[in-house]
Amino acid sequence: MEETFVPLRGIKNDLRGRLMCYKQDWTGGFKAGFRILAPTTYIFFASAIPVISFGEQLERNTDGVLTAVQTLASTALCGIIHSIIGGQPLLILGVAEPTVIMYTFMFNFVKDVPDLGRDLFLAWSGWVCVWTAALLFLLSILGACSIINRFTRVAGELFGLLIAMLFMQQAIKGIVEEFRIPQHENAKITEFTPSWRFANGMFALVLSFGLLFSALRSRKARSWRYGTGWLRSFIADYGVPFMVLVWTAASYIPSASVPKGVPRRLFSPNPWSPGAYENWTVIRACLTKYHCQSTLHTHIICLLIGQIN
Repeated sequence: MEETFVPLRGIKNDLRGRLMCYKQDWTGGFKAGFRILAPTTYIFFASAIPVISFGEQLERNTDGVLTAVQTLASTALCGIIHSIIGGQPLLILGVAEPTVIMYTFMFNFVKDVPDLGRDLFLAWSGWVCVWTAALLFLLSILGACSIINRFTRVAGELFGLLIAMLFMQQAIKGIVEEFRIPQHENAKITEFTPSWRFANGMFALVLSFGLLFSALRSRKARSWRYGTGWLRSFIADYGVPFMVLVWTAASYIPSASVPKGVPRRLFSPNPWSPGAYENWTVIRACLTKYHCQSTLHTHIICLLIGQIN
């Protein structure tokens, strides 16, 4: 990367370099035929599974204001926009532990502020993201990305190690939570008795390690000594998403004799259902609090977070 701090020069160089191969990136993907399905499905599951996991954690930490459904929708929209405009169609975007920590800190700060509270968290966080985007635009214009030349590979590897450790921490924490009673739940329900909680936790262990072991084994299918060549290649390419489907189907094996909440499942309301409407819009009550429904400021908030009621 050319180190330059002249305003807009770095953006011009990036655009010039991307325009030379932008068309080839897309035409090459369409010409690849069915071979493109293997990396597509792998990246889809590699993006969706962490988003669902961290989205569930974000839902717990924000008292249901931000849910896994919203994190999935935002990841999908950002991924589509970035692949079209950013010029990197195969870049994996998603939610990680640092993002959850940031929004958890923001929510804990807002809910104790009398003039904001839980109802205005989405509007407030929306403006935080707007100002963050403005600062990032300013940094890109000034060529701040050139500073990356000052860092060695050790810094990048350490950050990758941090993300990997946070993923492992969240996985272990999620399995431990399967043995406990969730927050805001009635402890007298049958599924939360000690015996059923233990059964739920052990079943979660079987599903988790079963998926991990089978997925890792399927990735090495090309070196197997049995099976034909095309079968080994097919398993190596599509083994991970197939194992996700297989072990998801295995979670439905328990019959009617098992309580409905065993195993536990992520609650994902329909985004268009009446009960989930408030999660996608800025409630008018929070706007009338400041008596400014007709101002441009209010309408911008509504457009950023959802739709005007």
